Amino acid sequence: MSETTENKNKQEETIEQDDTVKEEAAAQANGEVASSNEEASQNKEAGNEEDASSLVEGPLVEEYKAKIAELEAKLEEEENRYLRLRADFENMRRRSQLDLQAAEKYRAQSLLMDLLPVIDNFERALDVKVESEDAKNLYKGIEMVYNMLIEAAKKEGLEVIPAVDQPFDPNVHQAIMQESDPEKESGIVLKEFQKGYKLKDRVLRPSMVSVNE
Repeated sequence: MSETTENKNKQEETIEQDDTVKEEAAAQANGEVASSNEEASQNKEAGNEEDASSLVEGPLVEEYKAKIAELEAKLEEEENRYLRLRADFENMRRRSQLDLQAAEKYRAQSLLMDLLPVIDNFERALDVKVESEDAKNLYKGIEMVYNMLIEAAKKEGLEVIPAVDQPFDPNVHQAIMQESDPEKESGIVLKEFQKGYKLKDRVLRPSMVSVNE
């Protein structure tokens, strides 16, 4: 091998060594830069945390807390008001339904109250004893009309209140006198002077009675 070729090989080796050194230096520099960037990022995050911490502890946050508490109190007040209004509405709706049901159930009350004196007069007329044929025919006509009236009233819910031989009940009986009958228990109704009537479960007129002592 000639001297020129040997020198050339030596120069190439030197160049390769220089390239290797440069690559190592560049890699080291890149590592240092990355480390520096990471450290800067950590410092930035730490700084943000410190800023946030100082913000949390600052007077502005206390103001926000007070505002939030005020809004929560108002919200609770409005919710309570809504619940009260809803309860009032439900009560009103139930009362309206009950009123409608009562109006339907007792719709004939006014008419029946007006008919009670008519029924009383029919019964008084039927208590009269008749002897002549004409009077008997008239009696049968009155009796027929009375029975039709009673049947129509019953269809609307009219009921006769039991009285004689029943225990006295102040809810349905009105005592106008006391009598003594040793054969019957005390407090038993002895006589009925005027019939009492109910419309379903509502008393239209109490029975006027005498009660055993």
